[in-house]
Amino acid sequence: MSWHGHLTLDYRRDGERTIAHDRHDGPLRVLQRLYPEGPGICHHVLVHPPGGIVGGDVLDVRATLEAGSHALITTPGATRFYKSAGPEALQLVTARVADGARLEWLPLETIAYRTCRARNEMRFELAPGAEMMGWDVLALGLPAAGEAFDNDPGGTGFYTQRIELPGVWLEQGTVRTTDRLLLDSPLGWAGHRVMGTLWFAAGQALSRERREALLDSARALIDGIDPSLGTVRAGATSPHEPVVVVRVLADRVEPLMRLLSGIWTAWRPLAWDLSPATPRIWRT
Repeated sequence: MSWHGHLTLDYRRDGERTIAHDRHDGPLRVLQRLYPEGPGICHHVLVHPPGGIVGGDVLDVRATLEAGSHALITTPGATRFYKSAGPEALQLVTARVADGARLEWLPLETIAYRTCRARNEMRFELAPGAEMMGWDVLALGLPAAGEAFDNDPGGTGFYTQRIELPGVWLEQGTVRTTDRLLLDSPLGWAGHRVMGTLWFAAGQALSRERREALLDSARALIDGIDPSLGTVRAGATSPHEPVVVVRVLADRVEPLMRLLSGIWTAWRPLAWDLSPATPRIWRT
């Protein structure tokens, strides 16, 4: 039996407070609504009680942020796309961020199991004056448990991902369990099985000074990666004036997440004059 989960999140500013309303249908809901930084920023923790997404499942998250609101959205654990005998599993995330609103989309990692057939599509619509930080971390298979992503006897497994900021940045790609050229080529995953992407984006062009400051801070942390944590390859660039992107390849999730968290921690005061505020759920 497949599950269809729908979650709608609405944020608006009421005086000094970001008010949040949520509506859910099916196995997708808000675990907690927190204000660790004060009333202006709402931290939402989203959960999927079944614990994984299988063929035929659809998870649909839709968020609307009105002017002046600020939301940080995360998860308490990994999103898991399990194996499928045929149907695709689908996760959709759509956010509309109004002028003057801020969004932080910071879910924990996604694990694509061998023989999964999955699509993960994210669309963030930023009005002029809107800004966001977001990341996506994808781990292919469970190599340490002998469940390598490319160990797929049937050769039917794949994972398709799309990240879209209309008019700003679009990325889409599919990695198949049989595509050893992509998985092992130095022009692809280079033998790594974890990839992370972090971005800062705006609904209009960022000034050169802001972009360079974000790039410099990210590159400083990349240059300071501790080699004892394992092989981590990373780079930062600004492919378009409204966006700064950091890309990371690693063998394990932990050092990659440590780097992305460090860059996000540096970007917050730099871009928004906000102190770092690590979600409590990450420390449990």
